[in-house]
Amino acid sequence: SHDGLAKRVPLSALAPYRQSPASPDLVIDLCGDVRLENTRIWRVTYDGASGEAALLALILAGRTPLARIEENGVAIAAGRLGTEYGGIALASFQDMLARTASLIIAAMSGAAKSVPDLPEPAQVGGPPPMPSAGKLGVRAGKALARRIIQKIYHLCYNAPHWKVGWRQTGSRDLFELRAHPASGWQELPDDGSRFYADPFPILYQGQLTLFVEDYIHRLGKAIISAVPFGPAGPLGRPEPVLELPYHLSYPFVFERDGEVWMVPESCANGTVDLYRATAFPGGWVKEATLLSGVVASDATFVEHGGAWWLFATVRDGGGAFSDALHLWSAPDFRGPWTPHPKNPVLIDIASARPAGRMVRRGNDLLRPVQDCRRSYGAALGIARISHLDLIGMEQVVETILNPGALWSGRKLHTLNEAGGFEFIDGSAIAPRWKQRARD
Repeated sequence: SHDGLAKRVPLSALAPYRQSPASPDLVIDLCGDVRLENTRIWRVTYDGASGEAALLALILAGRTPLARIEENGVAIAAGRLGTEYGGIALASFQDMLARTASLIIAAMSGAAKSVPDLPEPAQVGGPPPMPSAGKLGVRAGKALARRIIQKIYHLCYNAPHWKVGWRQTGSRDLFELRAHPASGWQELPDDGSRFYADPFPILYQGQLTLFVEDYIHRLGKAIISAVPFGPAGPLGRPEPVLELPYHLSYPFVFERDGEVWMVPESCANGTVDLYRATAFPGGWVKEATLLSGVVASDATFVEHGGAWWLFATVRDGGGAFSDALHLWSAPDFRGPWTPHPKNPVLIDIASARPAGRMVRRGNDLLRPVQDCRRSYGAALGIARISHLDLIGMEQVVETILNPGALWSGRKLHTLNEAGGFEFIDGSAIAPRWKQRARD
């Protein structure tokens, strides 16, 4: 079909499978009913239950499935499965089946062994029963109504539309407060025809400059723009500094060797590219392609243990963009980059995807993460990395921050700071009749 929900398959695809070996080394039990003596069995479960029906029931109930690969009742791999298509059951189901396949492959190499606990009550109980036909009909009716409302909304509003918040940190930042500041946030204004997101500030030669994703609704893609900040806030509006034929976002900018470098997200191009500023804040020239042939989101760098590390979520042949964390290491940020032997090191829609620069507090390495369980970029987590080397990566999610009275909207997505200022982003409402197209 034209909507991608169905496609023609050859009759050969419906042929019965060949007879399996009489004595397989390993059986993957997808249904929970395999009973074999003297054979290793890996059972796939979703919140403790087996089978596609259990997964679908969890999706229809709006829950985040915890998938486990179990051998003799012991989990050898686990992951919180996610999707960017919340509310669309079939697309969510396909994403989570694809990531289940990733989890099985991860178990083969000893990767994705566990997921971190979250600082909130855990879901209890197995999957709920499948809804009756009547309830499914009601659900379908509600889904159709939502689709119609969304169509009408998009006729009247630019959506999605994001906004950037900023404040002077004073003596305590969000890594210390672990809550929105009582003073709230100032908003970086936009004209409604575009939005700003993914704020990355840098203090360079005494001047604070903020780099942002600059999304132009008319074009349906983003460029990278920058605006200087003074003691009272932005000095003007963001101006373009890097534009390419494909979408750019998450401008990870840093200073090294007396120069300023940037790695913007370019997953639409299937690359992770390194740029150098020749006329800061502009004049960006491409220095190297660090990774190619990879759909990597929000590449984030940190030096740790005598090496450089690159964190990014990867959509490897299917599944969500935000739930499978991959690492690479290198002796220098220019490369060469080597994939971690335990990739994906983490499968978790609640804490895999990066949300800004990592910071050090004493001996702790703190990592902002995206909690995408409700939807993409819905909440912001702060995780402490407890282990990072070629054996693996482990983190403890200590805090989850949500939008609310002090930060309106339904999203809280990025956290970065520099030069005494702190920046976040989230969702906003942008009526089309109020937009003012930029010259």
